[in-house]
Amino acid sequence: MNNALSPWWTPDVHADRRPFLIGRNSIQAAFRLFFARRDFVEVDTATLQVSPGNEAHLHAFGTEAIDNAGERHPLYLHTSPEFACKKLLAAGEKRIACFAHVYRNRERGPLHHPEFTMLEWYRVDETYESLMADSAELMALAAETVGAIRFSWRGQEVDPFAEAERLSVAEAFDRYAGIDLLRTVSASGETDREDLAAQLAHAGIRHAADDTWADLFSRVLVEKIEPNLGFGRATILYGYPVSEAALARPSAEDPRVAERFELYACGVELANAFGELTDADEQRRRFEMEMREKQRVYGETYPLDEDFLAALRHMPQASGIALGFDRLVMLATGARRIDQVIWAPVAETGRGA
Repeated sequence: MNNALSPWWTPDVHADRRPFLIGRNSIQAAFRLFFARRDFVEVDTATLQVSPGNEAHLHAFGTEAIDNAGERHPLYLHTSPEFACKKLLAAGEKRIACFAHVYRNRERGPLHHPEFTMLEWYRVDETYESLMADSAELMALAAETVGAIRFSWRGQEVDPFAEAERLSVAEAFDRYAGIDLLRTVSASGETDREDLAAQLAHAGIRHAADDTWADLFSRVLVEKIEPNLGFGRATILYGYPVSEAALARPSAEDPRVAERFELYACGVELANAFGELTDADEQRRRFEMEMREKQRVYGETYPLDEDFLAALRHMPQASGIALGFDRLVMLATGARRIDQVIWAPVAETGRGA
């Protein structure tokens, strides 16, 4: 039997996957205990939302509700439990954690699955540096739980017990591409597309004439920076330009950048964290800007969650993080693909597997 072509429920295929799945369960149980011992309340948020999120390049699954009068109302499967979690912070919760099934369209591959598990946690009145410490502890805990000495993926390894490298986005652009990124960002957050394009040309990085500043930023990040992150030890990439951190507050040290970091191991992005933005008017402005970009690129938009924007006016200062739980399990157990650590993967379009 060719396991690569057999359905996941075939006994031989399941036997190959089962050690990864048992490892997943063990890690999840250990993580739940980790949060309980630190006075986090585990919450369970609704999957159906009026808005799936308002980031330009995230794609949702849409559905509809039919009320008692037979009227139809659009709803979406959430791309993150973030809006619901922040409403709970507005309601008075101080430390919450959430294992949520989330849904993202147009995503499938070794690291992407249309339905996956996001672990999010939030700390009220604590800085996003506290989340960096949490991330380090959780990586070590995942390794200890399954008896792993190192994380590995596609021939690359990381010591999950080593102190993570901390690298600013500006430092990364200079180190790996020879680009002065912050020269192209003003104190008000406005960006200079022509300056960044000229620097890409000088660095020999191909780009299109109609690329926006954000397109150019993403091109450098994907082609020159991410392939160099998280080898030997994890990397915390922090200090994103404010225009690339739609839900994060500006840094007190430099208004050109936001309190946002991402965690990488073996070149794989594991987590995305914010010092949370609580200015509802600024959040609305950013969402509207993101939806204009989504309309420009994809010809569609998602509604704003007005209930979320109202709750944001009552939300205290907090920090929050979203960790791709399945990806972390992959690295800890040595799985090669994300579907190997998901108990019942979604069938691929056009296939019955």
